[in-house]
Amino acid sequence: MFSKSITDKIKSFKNVNIICKEVETLPDGIVIIATGPLTTDKLSQFIAKKFNFSNLYFYDASSPIIEGNSIDMTSAFIKDRYDKGNGDYINCPMNKQEYKNFFNELISAKKVELKNFEKKEIFEGCMPIEVMAKRGEDSLRYGPLKPVGLDNPVSKEKYYAVVQLRREDNIGSLYNMVGFQTNLTFAEQKRVFSLIPALKDANFIKYGVMHRNTYINAPQVIDNYLRSKIDNNIFFAGQLSGVEGYMESTMSGLIAGINAFLMIENKSLLNLSPKTMTGAIINYISNSNSKNFQPMNANFGIIEPLEKIIKDNKLKKQELSTRAIDEITKIVKEII
Repeated sequence: MFSKSITDKIKSFKNVNIICKEVETLPDGIVIIATGPLTTDKLSQFIAKKFNFSNLYFYDASSPIIEGNSIDMTSAFIKDRYDKGNGDYINCPMNKQEYKNFFNELISAKKVELKNFEKKEIFEGCMPIEVMAKRGEDSLRYGPLKPVGLDNPVSKEKYYAVVQLRREDNIGSLYNMVGFQTNLTFAEQKRVFSLIPALKDANFIKYGVMHRNTYINAPQVIDNYLRSKIDNNIFFAGQLSGVEGYMESTMSGLIAGINAFLMIENKSLLNLSPKTMTGAIINYISNSNSKNFQPMNANFGIIEPLEKIIKDNKLKKQELSTRAIDEITKIVKEII
């Protein structure tokens, strides 16, 4: 119904020409590409060739992302394996009993069924953690939960298993569960992964997913205007641009549309502040320092932090929301 209402709305505009056929190449002039999440093969190949094949991902096999301030640091510690690194990892240790409890729940947890066209490609390139676990009780301890080189820097304690969280952004507000690509349902991810002591109250900003999904490596391809870095007549929007979710995709289309219009009018393009949710998402996808970029949805963890520290999470979100609305109101007044 939602899709039909949007289609009918577009068809009602007299100045919109709808051409119903497969697009294989890009037309001349200013173009917005919004073909995700399943771009057809011919256009995918054209985009991949134009923007460098390594910058176009076809399968989204990603780990959960956690809000940094929801990690229980009394049960965790910061340390790179063998102290080789820049302190980008938070380590969540488990003793033998904690690990066995986690392991048993993991191998019996409910999974999402993949479509037939997804199974081969995803499993060849990335094994879900629950599938790895079923190879044996110690398989994870010799894989992503390997405790070697991760002794506690203060107590010098050695652990039975350690889950590593890798910093996902510059300010350390988001952390990625290393090696936790998974096909568990979202509810089961929350239940099972919360059994890790340091994550008992974790706020999962984004759950792990494994499905077919076409999206660009946004930080390498687009700027803060959702415009291509190598051809400024081309804009990207929707899931193809690296955002995730219905509202987020709609938002990116709106911003790309406004900026395409401003370009036609030879006016300055719109670059929203990361104090707003829209600006924060665009800033994240165009400037993420993650080596393995993953699509991102709206969450409070990516918004520019408040200048003052507020410990009450509900009050902090209210303050962030009020500031964002004030920021958007100022911008709207400037461009109208």
